[in-house]
Amino acid sequence: MSVRQLLCWADLQPSGYYYKKSGRPKGRKPTTHSVNQDGELFENAVVVRDIEHTLAQEFCCYGYHHMTGELKDLGWVINHKKVNRLMKEHHLLFGARIRPRPFKRDFIQFRSLRPERPLQYLTMDIKYVYVHGTGRNALLLTVMDIYSRKVLIHILRNNIKKGDVLVMLEMMLLEYKAEGMSLRNDNGSQFIAHVVRQYLKEKGIYQEFSHVATPQDNAYIEALHSNLQREVIDRFEFESIYHAQMIIARYYKWYNEKRRHGSLKGQTPETVWNKYLIRFPGITKNYSTIFEKQSSL
Repeated sequence: MSVRQLLCWADLQPSGYYYKKSGRPKGRKPTTHSVNQDGELFENAVVVRDIEHTLAQEFCCYGYHHMTGELKDLGWVINHKKVNRLMKEHHLLFGARIRPRPFKRDFIQFRSLRPERPLQYLTMDIKYVYVHGTGRNALLLTVMDIYSRKVLIHILRNNIKKGDVLVMLEMMLLEYKAEGMSLRNDNGSQFIAHVVRQYLKEKGIYQEFSHVATPQDNAYIEALHSNLQREVIDRFEFESIYHAQMIIARYYKWYNEKRRHGSLKGQTPETVWNKYLIRFPGITKNYSTIFEKQSSL
């Protein structure tokens, strides 16, 4: 039997039997250029740049219909179908998540340090403090000198944002010189913020980050937090955040001046700090007033 006879019996058209898909999109090829209202011809890449520039606005998340209106206001002769195609091809359609720009972090290389002087290596971290009167956690941000284990400054807030970190660092540097200073911290959003990293860079402070999910990298301040938890947080019931601020400020003052430290051969942080200060004065501007000044934070 011939193919045509079989197709006739099966009630099929020969054109359908012999048709082969080309694998190409149906219809005519999409245009590669666009025209503006002055009749000038530009590549579609120019239109895509205008779309990206519009979407670069912080809160702009236009779909292709609103984007078509924007492009027409910019002088383009274009319809919504072409805008939809261009945005889809370049993954610019509404729904894309906003992610922070990646940046190169200097991770901690040596967990154990042997600083030669105060203010050579500092460590900074945040700890939760439960306030019984409010039934919620407050955040305690502390900066400690690794050489002497002295608490340099701290703040306790219901929320701590990058602005609070900047204010605290600025207050600290009014008292202490930043020359040759390194600061280690974890990867909290407050510490990786661009403005914080830029501020430290402008001050000449080298910032290093602990590896993700590795609190051992920041063991010095974790030990401080352990002492704080055992000696204060587990023993006191705070009526309010102001009560907690008062108690923790008193504890840190006692910690610096009275508490003996095993890694300091039984000396207090203030003793170790002052011994160096007597031999090499000039590392601090007016360190004795910082606990009084930080109350304004």
